[in-house]
Amino acid sequence: MSRGGSLVLESLEQLPLEELERLHFDRFCAQLAAEEEIFLPSRAELVALARRVVKHALRELQFHVHVEACAQLSGELLANAVRHAGGRTLGLRLTRAPGRLRFEVRDSSRALPCRIVAEPGGENGYGLAIVEALSERWGADLLPRGKGVWFELKVRERQLG
Repeated sequence: MSRGGSLVLESLEQLPLEELERLHFDRFCAQLAAEEEIFLPSRAELVALARRVVKHALRELQFHVHVEACAQLSGELLANAVRHAGGRTLGLRLTRAPGRLRFEVRDSSRALPCRIVAEPGGENGYGLAIVEALSERWGADLLPRGKGVWFELKVRERQLG
């Protein structure tokens, strides 16, 4: 990330959630809908904001069929990245291609995700099982600086908007 990008991230890190959403929600939605990566500070409370951005961007694209599933799945990937990656920033990107919709969460860790067995009645260990159950496919790619964890949903062409 450039020094300018670092300054932007530092300013985003300082903002309370409500202020961040008020100032940047529309920009985040527009960037995501335009298939540009958005960057968010790695904070647990921003997962809910990211889910709202995903929902809004998909509605703007007139893609209404899997809005809730995409928000749930992207939220699971973001929560995992916040909990396990340990970096300052997360990237979220939507890409569309014929027959598929793909969301990717990028973080600075090169440790690949692995499913763990959830304890009955426990709160942890269900995220990747949910991603596996609701998505067409999912995976992780090592990047020059970190990794990208993604899921894809199969869609019909007219649903892509």
